[in-house]
Amino acid sequence: MSLSWTTDLDRTTPLTDDELLDRFRPIFERIAEGTIAREQDRTLALEQAEWLREQGFGALRVPTELGGFGVSLRQLLLLFIELAAADSNLVQALRVHFRFGEDRWVEQDTDRGREWLRRIGAGAIIGNASSELTGKLRGVTGTTVVADGERLLLNGRKYYSTGSLFADYISVAVTDETRRSSVIVPRHAPGVELLDDYSGFGQRGSASGTSVFTNVDVTDLEIIPSEERAAGQWAILQLTHLATLAGIARQAADEAAAFVRRRQRTHGQALADLPSADPLVQSVLGRVDAAAHAARQIVLSTGAILDAVVDERLAWRTGPSSRRTARALEELERREEAADIAVHRAQITVIDLVLTATTAIFEVGGSSALDARFALDRHWRNARTIASHNPAIYREREVGAYLLRAGITESDAGDGNDGAPTDTPTGGDSAPAADTADRTGRSEQRLAVVPPSGDPNPGRPDEAP
Repeated sequence: MSLSWTTDLDRTTPLTDDELLDRFRPIFERIAEGTIAREQDRTLALEQAEWLREQGFGALRVPTELGGFGVSLRQLLLLFIELAAADSNLVQALRVHFRFGEDRWVEQDTDRGREWLRRIGAGAIIGNASSELTGKLRGVTGTTVVADGERLLLNGRKYYSTGSLFADYISVAVTDETRRSSVIVPRHAPGVELLDDYSGFGQRGSASGTSVFTNVDVTDLEIIPSEERAAGQWAILQLTHLATLAGIARQAADEAAAFVRRRQRTHGQALADLPSADPLVQSVLGRVDAAAHAARQIVLSTGAILDAVVDERLAWRTGPSSRRTARALEELERREEAADIAVHRAQITVIDLVLTATTAIFEVGGSSALDARFALDRHWRNARTIASHNPAIYREREVGAYLLRAGITESDAGDGNDGAPTDTPTGGDSAPAADTADRTGRSEQRLAVVPPSGDPNPGRPDEAP
C-alpha cells in the first residue's frame, strides 16, 4: 500500500500547527457537511475515513524517515479536537490505531517497530478487538491462540471492536496462563467476521460492534506480547477520548450559537425581542464557549506534558548505555507516573466541563432546540458515551491516593501551564513556548519526583468501545 502524500514530507524541521491545520481543515470541513445526515441514518463514515487516509492522517506520529509526519502528541491531539468537532465518531474509530502506532513508536529502534511504522506510514490502518461481554476476571479474555499441528489458530468473539470496519488489520487481545498479548490479523483474513451491531445510544458511527474469529491462521510474528509502561500506552488512549470531548464541546457551542442567530421567536419572560439580544441567552452561550475553550487548553497542555516524558523514555532507551543506570530509570519512572496523574486530572475535569456544556445548550431555545433536524442531542449522547469509558471515579481515587502518598501539590505534576500552548508570531493554534526551541520540552517541564505507586496494576483504561 502506498499513497502519494508521502512525496511532500522530505523535510528536516518539525511541521508547525498552522501547516498541519492548513492541510487537514479542508478535509474536516468536508466531513462535517454530512455528519448530521450520517447520525440520523446511522451510516458509517467509510468514505470520509478514506479521505483522511489519502492525506496521511493515520501516519501523523510516524517519523518522517518512515513515511509519516513526525508530529508531537500535542499536535496530534490538536487535530483530534478539530476532527471530533467535525465527526466525533471518526476519532474514536481511529483511537486504537494511534495507540498501536504509539506502541511501535516507542520501539522504533527495533525491526518490529520500524516494520509496522513503515506500514502505517504507507497508509495501513489498525482496528481493535479487545473487550468481551463474557469476561469474568480483569484483563482475562476468552479469546485464544491454540496450536493445531503446525498451525496457530485464533478463536474468539469480541464486542466493542471499535474501528475494525475502517481498518486493514485488527489488533486482537488474547491471554494465556502467563500474559496478555495482541494478535495482529488482516481484516479480510479467512475466518474473520465483523458486524456493525453496536447498540449504545452515542457514538453510533464508531463501528464498535462484534467481531468473530474462527480458526484464523496466525504466525508467531503476528503475536505481540503486551508490555506495561507508564505515560504512553494507556495515557494516549485516554487523551484521545478527552480530545474527542473537547471537539464535541466546541461543535456544540458553535451549533448553539448558530441556532440562536437564526431564531426569531422567544419567551414571554425574555429580556429582549430577539433571542440573540437576550442577556440570559448570551450568558448560556458564554458558559458553553468557555467550557469548550477550557477543555481544549487542558487537553493540549496535558499532551505537552506527555510529549516530554515519552521523548525522554525513547532517549533513555536508545541513548548510550552508560546513561541507562538504575537511578536514571527510577527518576524517569517517577516523572512518567506524574504525567499519568496529569492525564487523570484532565479526565476528571474535562468530563464535567463537557457534559455540563452539552446539557446547557438546550437552555437557549426551549422546545425548538429539540427538533430532530438539528440533532443537538447527539452532542450530549456522544459526550456521555465517551465519558463512560474508564469511569472517572477510579481516576479521582488514584489522584487522591497519589496526593496523600507524596504530600505534593498540583504544580509538582504539571498544572496545565508548563508547556501550555501560547500565542506566538506564527499565530493560530501554535506550539507550546517550550516547543519553539525544543519539541521535547525537557528544559521547561517540571514534573513531580515522588515514590512510584506500589500498585502493580494501577487501573489501566479499557478499550471499549
